[in-house]
Amino acid sequence: MRPVLLFDSGIGGLTVLREMRLLGPAYPYVYVVDDAAFPYGAWEEDALREHLVVLFGKLIERWNPQAIVIACNTASTLVIHDVRKAYPDQCFVGTVPAIKPAAERTRSGLVSVLATPGTVKRQYTRDLIRDYGSKVHVRLVGSSALAGLAETYMRAGYVDEDAVRAEIAPCFLEQDGKRTDIVVLACTHYPFLVNRMRKVAPWPVDWIDPAEAIARRALSLLPPAEDADALPAGYAVFTSGRDDLAADRLLLTFGLEHVEG
Repeated sequence: MRPVLLFDSGIGGLTVLREMRLLGPAYPYVYVVDDAAFPYGAWEEDALREHLVVLFGKLIERWNPQAIVIACNTASTLVIHDVRKAYPDQCFVGTVPAIKPAAERTRSGLVSVLATPGTVKRQYTRDLIRDYGSKVHVRLVGSSALAGLAETYMRAGYVDEDAVRAEIAPCFLEQDGKRTDIVVLACTHYPFLVNRMRKVAPWPVDWIDPAEAIARRALSLLPPAEDADALPAGYAVFTSGRDDLAADRLLLTFGLEHVEG
């Protein structure tokens, strides 16, 4: 059976893989970590776009996936249209900020979108606000550190809570007697830190994790698994080719074996 390929710059996309394994366990999965290019925030947009379009071509040639889930907001908002145009026969599922459900669920009318700086500045994100969030106040908060903090936490088991507090503080707005009541986690790394975020937040909010919605969307596009009783092997690929023992241990907990990049 052709695999389903999930792609991220780091370990964040594992939040989506976790949901896909729960909802569609019989599919073979390949998880690609573009650690050679991490972090994406350090790239100029045109250079990153070119890098990703070329890389997806190589991944399609090597793995022949039946679908590719770009489990990364930064990559999705930048290149989803480009890769669909470059590889029209390939099924791509993107990850974009969950602004529509946030706008529908907020009671206070104050919503924050916590993302990487790249996702915050992308026109794609602003178009989502225009189309789905025009009737509420949407605050965009760009964090340059949270993805790295999540990587450290998942690999090493600890995180600086004061650093997490400082990164999420701009999300919390008080205005006309109302408070922010929803924070959209617009980076797949961030759900790994959500318990720490809850602990250090100044007041309770609803944290929207899009992983389940992304997984359901991807699985809805796939044909039925050939053997629903089987649990195929899953593989992880590092584009750097490096042997990261801490990452290997983490990936094994998600049912993935390390394959060289």
